[in-house]
Amino acid sequence: MNEDNKTALLLLDLQNEMIHPDGKIGSGGLARIAQERGVLENAGRALKAARNRELPVAHIRLGFRPDYIDALSVAPRIDRLKASGAALVGSWGCEFPESLAPGQGELIVTKQGVNPFFNTGLLSWLHKNRISHLVFGGVATNLVVESTARAADDAGFAISVLEDCCASPKAEWHDFSIKNILPLFGKISSSAEFAS
Repeated sequence: MNEDNKTALLLLDLQNEMIHPDGKIGSGGLARIAQERGVLENAGRALKAARNRELPVAHIRLGFRPDYIDALSVAPRIDRLKASGAALVGSWGCEFPESLAPGQGELIVTKQGVNPFFNTGLLSWLHKNRISHLVFGGVATNLVVESTARAADDAGFAISVLEDCCASPKAEWHDFSIKNILPLFGKISSSAEFAS
């Protein structure tokens, strides 16, 4: 691989809480839409391709302490998370589905906000591995995927968004982001293209 264009795969918030029908967030409709879009299968295809190519992989998840003292955002959605006891570190909801379980040597990043670069070691890990190109997908498209694209662009990374590995609670949010926002920051791609 060309060291000047080294690629890493980031899987964003593809954790039980978000994408399983029993997840406290997923049960609100996100899990159903992710299932309809084949997000788990497509992300599994991308993960397998990254492993076959021996690319660095990072699994990003949302996770809080039981008292939520580490939740800095004051947005209304955080009140809903707290009320339901969602995304607690050490809980089933904070873990990954078996098909996307992190492998040996793959980074797990636990964040307390939307942006996976804020207050985490992700940027340092990417620099240590001399990464210049980020390929990613996850849920929700209009939150973590957009936030990752914006922050990664500001940090100088080339970006490829795997559209079929993304979903939002409302299809129109996903579509608007894919058509109007994310192309401003990088390439819109697919798991099949990444795996080819």
